[in-house]
Amino acid sequence: MSLIASDHFRIVVGLGKSGMSLVRFLASRGVSFAVADTRENPPELATLRRDYPQVDVRCGELDVEFLCRADELYVSPGLALATPALQAAAARGVKLSGDIDLFARNAKAPIVAISGSNAKSTVTTLVGEMAAAAGKRVAVGGNLGTPALDLLSDDIELYVMELSSFQLETTNDLGAEVATVLNISEDHMDRYSGLPAYHLAKHRIFRGARQVVFNRQDALTRPLMGEGLPCWSFGLSVPDFKAFGLREEQGEKYLAFEFQNLMPVRELKIRGAHNQANALAALALGHAVGLPFDAMLSSLRTFAGLEHRCQWVRELDGVSYYNDSKATNVGAALAAIEGLGSDMDGKLILIAGGDGKGADFSGLRDSVAKHCRAVVLMGRDSGLIADALGDAVPQIRATSLDDAIAQSRAQARPGDAILLSPACASFDMFKNYEERGHLFARAVEALA
Repeated sequence: MSLIASDHFRIVVGLGKSGMSLVRFLASRGVSFAVADTRENPPELATLRRDYPQVDVRCGELDVEFLCRADELYVSPGLALATPALQAAAARGVKLSGDIDLFARNAKAPIVAISGSNAKSTVTTLVGEMAAAAGKRVAVGGNLGTPALDLLSDDIELYVMELSSFQLETTNDLGAEVATVLNISEDHMDRYSGLPAYHLAKHRIFRGARQVVFNRQDALTRPLMGEGLPCWSFGLSVPDFKAFGLREEQGEKYLAFEFQNLMPVRELKIRGAHNQANALAALALGHAVGLPFDAMLSSLRTFAGLEHRCQWVRELDGVSYYNDSKATNVGAALAAIEGLGSDMDGKLILIAGGDGKGADFSGLRDSVAKHCRAVVLMGRDSGLIADALGDAVPQIRATSLDDAIAQSRAQARPGDAILLSPACASFDMFKNYEERGHLFARAVEALA
């Protein structure tokens, strides 16, 4: 049974993937609604007109008077709440909401909610696989893969949700069984006034949470909460009470919980210190919802990582190639540089650059100086990265991705790794980060 009043009028603002999931959900429950989009030809317009020809849809500049006919606007994550038409509607008493709030109101099973600047998709996928290995009927999605509302089913025993800061802006009371912000670093500074505003958006994930997981090596992930809320931590340090971390015995490093070793780090298929942190975060979240350790550790032994996320492509002439195209911000690139760099004998040749989204690249300098042999720069904001890195390592400019690979190969020595971790969005040169990663992998696989 729907938990939405059907006698009220709603407007779906934004007709992308999540907008279309809202259309399907509202239509299936007989709710009166319309659709608006700032674009003249939004991605799902043809599908809407084919499947729901009776729905009123307005494309182009948002009409405030039209928006004010609604009791509630379900706003796409892609549209900033600061948009003047939305602010005007809100000022006149229209509620601004989103698909995640609607999902939370209708979900009958516990929710594991995961956000963070980096590694959300890896940890979300891992927790989903752990739950499946434990025999749970689990649904995984949100910002990753399937939109939240399309996952709703009475058969599901656990929801594992990746949530972006954009989705959380319109999420007022998630009520997750366990929630986490894995890490926080500058991202989307073209949308937020600064890091504090971005931090506030991320921390909306903790609203109504019954348990929380935080990264004890990142103070910005620790929620401000009342006493008595069950709280678990993860990090690469030695764990204490209610904590997951690393222990070393006789030269062997172990994933550990409290005072108990769980498994040797060498049994992980995913490489790098950042992936050890991801494994520990997944264990903390799974443990919080009662998943048994044997199932979780079994999943960790077989999980090979996600495409475009520090994904090993091949080795050639003693040099490994990694596709980390998903690193669209400085924090993600840092995680890959430090994670891989500290886990290998050679050096990295870093391929970086693209659309920097207003980021400050100076945070890369120390890690690049420590772990990289050279940096190959391409794309619109390559000059900004070059200025931020200064004389940390030799810099080479490339005119294309193929040129960047060729230049990197010329710099690499046996034992080194060539890492595509751009610290930038891809839109200045590619359709999206997936296309950038696929083209990189294809070009590397074609090397003789």
